[in-house]
Amino acid sequence: MKAVRIHEYEKMPSLDEVDNPKVTGPWDVIVKVGAAGLCRTDLHVIEGQWAPIQNPDLPYILGHENAGWVEEVGSAVSNVSVGDTVIMHPLVTCGLCPACRAGQDSHCSNSSFPGLNSDGGMAEFLKTNARAVVKLDASLQPKDIAALADAGLTAYHAVRKAVKWLFPGSHAVVIGSGGLGHIGIQSLVALTSAHITVVDRSEKALELAKSLGAHETVLSGDDEATLDKVKEITGGGADVVFDFVGEQGMEKVGPRMLKGRGDYYVIGYGGNVDLLTIDIISQEINVIGNLVGTYQDLVELMTLTAEGKISLTTAVYPLDAFDDAINDLDQGRLIGRGILVP
Repeated sequence: MKAVRIHEYEKMPSLDEVDNPKVTGPWDVIVKVGAAGLCRTDLHVIEGQWAPIQNPDLPYILGHENAGWVEEVGSAVSNVSVGDTVIMHPLVTCGLCPACRAGQDSHCSNSSFPGLNSDGGMAEFLKTNARAVVKLDASLQPKDIAALADAGLTAYHAVRKAVKWLFPGSHAVVIGSGGLGHIGIQSLVALTSAHITVVDRSEKALELAKSLGAHETVLSGDDEATLDKVKEITGGGADVVFDFVGEQGMEKVGPRMLKGRGDYYVIGYGGNVDLLTIDIISQEINVIGNLVGTYQDLVELMTLTAEGKISLTTAVYPLDAFDDAINDLDQGRLIGRGILVP
């Protein structure tokens, strides 16, 4: 099969011919990939940022946002059948460790992470297991929902955690209306009654945010001017700030957008949060990390998607144009999410 593989960090991956994956265990599921999402994490993988954390053997196949159709199953698999349309939870988990028993899939102590430490889905076929697959409504097509496996799941997970603080009259600020942020906005609209303000450097991204239900938008540029505008809109600061960028200076200004006792949710990454401890205690603010989401989060997200409450804005590329997609993402030319279709 054709597969996009990384051979060396800081260099563009290549399209290789490799062997198809095979069922070797009773819980294995082979999926014919219908679409693989392109994520900013893939750029960080190529840069080598994840090497110390995941320590993969090179070369391996990229792609951690995957959806398609079941091609083959192991002898113990009963939750899906050949031909079913499925989306994959990003992690392949054990089901036995304390985190799995508690339903916290993304913290499984025995997991593999296709696309980060094992072969992913930027290929014609992907090997996963029965715990990772979510059977989809027949109306959903892989190319329309693949990126929900990580971008959508991560955004939904963050909003889901914050729901209890986003009551009527509260203010939520979303930094970044890109691949993750535009799902976060829709999740906020679907799950909360908060007043939603979106900050982005792109006019087109802000137009998208407005069309998805944002009440206010702020074009970022000068940090102090951006901060002043947000504080004016929120009456002094937000209850919750969702930072879907986490770098390029936004991680410096984001916490300053909070009111006292506010929560700064870090979803995007690459930068460094640097807060004075006296500011943390005097304002009683919280910095909250967000890693992917649970299997149940993904099930809920796909339910909202089937109901038409969540949708992806995408740019579709054939698999062999992966380098164009990577360059477009890196240069900020993508609005929404890049999708690779074998």
